[in-house]
Parts: sequence; C-alpha cells; structure tokens
Amino acid sequence: MDYEKLCKQVIEISKTTGNFIKSETGKINSGNIETKSLNSFVTYVDKNAEKLIVEKLKKILPEAGFIAEENTETKLAKTYNWIVDPLDGTTNFIHGLEPFSVSIALRENDKIVIGVVYEAGKKECFYAWKDSSAFLNGNEIKVTETDKLSDSLIATGFPYYDFSKNKPILESLEYLMKNSHGIRRLGSAATDLAYVACGRLEAFYEFGLSPWDVAAGAFIVQRAGGKVCDFKKGNDYLFGREIVASNSNIFEEFYKVIRKFFT
Repeated sequence: MDYEKLCKQVIEISKTTGNFIKSETGKINSGNIETKSLNSFVTYVDKNAEKLIVEKLKKILPEAGFIAEENTETKLAKTYNWIVDPLDGTTNFIHGLEPFSVSIALRENDKIVIGVVYEAGKKECFYAWKDSSAFLNGNEIKVTETDKLSDSLIATGFPYYDFSKNKPILESLEYLMKNSHGIRRLGSAATDLAYVACGRLEAFYEFGLSPWDVAAGAFIVQRAGGKVCDFKKGNDYLFGREIVASNSNIFEEFYKVIRKFFT
C-alpha cells in the first residue's frame, strides 16, 4: 500500500468536499435542518458531502468499508475501513460560525494509517500517513514543547445529549480555568485535535465523542509528536467515547488532572 499516494488523493477529496460545504454557507434555514437526537443536527449539506466523499473514496480503494456519521454507506470490510465525518461542526455551520471540518481516516485492521482534517473556513488541510510526519498545507507541523499545564491553552467540548458526566466536566473546567492559560470550546473536535498537532493548543479532552470525530485528528496528533489516550490511559479513544490528547511534555500532568475528575 502506497500510503502517501493514497493520502494525497484523500486530501483532494477533502478539499473538494470542504469547498462544497463552504459554498453552502448562509443557505441553511430551519426547513433544511433535521434533528437526529437532542441538539444533534444534520442538514442536506452533511448528507450530500458524505455522499460525495463515499463515492470518491470507493474509486480509490474499492475494497474498503465505511464507518460514516450519516450512514450513507454502512458496509464494513475485513481489512480497510474509512472513518468519515463529512462536516464536523454542523452546529457551527448552521449558525455561520467557524471552524467546521471534513475528517477522513483510513483504518487498516485496528490501526489508523491515514488521517486528513480539512478545516473549510480557513482552507487549512492537516494530514499524515503511516510512518510520516504531520503536515499543514504542505508544511511539517509539531506539537508544542510547553512543559507545564499552567502555561498551556486547553480545548474541550460540551455534551449535547448525554449529561451524565456534567459534574466532572464542570469541576474539570473550574480547575483548568485556574491552572492554565485558558479553555476554548471551538465546536469541532477534529479541528481541536488538528490545532493540538500544529501547536495552537497544548491539549484537548472531551467526553461523548464518536469515532468519526477523532480518528483522523488523533492520528495527526500522534504523528506530530503528541500523545493520545482515553480517560483510563488506554487506547479506547476511537470507540470509547472519551479522549485526552496533548503534547508529550505535559501529557502526564494533564492526564492526571483529567483522571482525577473522571474516575
């Protein structure tokens, strides 16, 4: 498998899709919005974007299956499976806010081997492939070397339907408000992870995510020199609905903080 060649094809697909999404900005109204569950929205843009992605990915790797947010394709394959979020940050998009991203990852057996996050607002493409460095629009990126949580900028997200962990979420926010440079809630987990990878943020954590939210971004963080785990310091961050990601220098300190509240 030529992962680099395949990654470059995925980059073009993500850019084409992102440009389509961007062109639809401002065209959404209440009649275009469907509610999947409490505060979980989908529009014709999400669905059409996913159809576009699936159609093009099938052409470049016909044997692969799909784990896709909008379920336009549900076939799983034995070895290769694409993990696709056609529009990560739908609520932002509906309200005319950025960021919102296209997120595409390729999973080979149980390992991610390609990750692409295209943030459509700024036209920034973050990507990596198996054994590569991480890149932003052709330039190599690295996580920061910040070595103290107190000197770090942190990102997180808030649950929109599962409020079972509101208490630890709020307690962790209070702690981090007092013990970091600040907290940001951008509304797109894929973008949050990409920003950790390129050094705009030191760390990110969130509860209640799906594999398509984190697959590509988490891989890019790792290829940029960062570390990723679940709330138990294990590797079940793809399907376990919880993730901690940071640069390598603050990872232990940051993880211990998150673990303290999410026991």
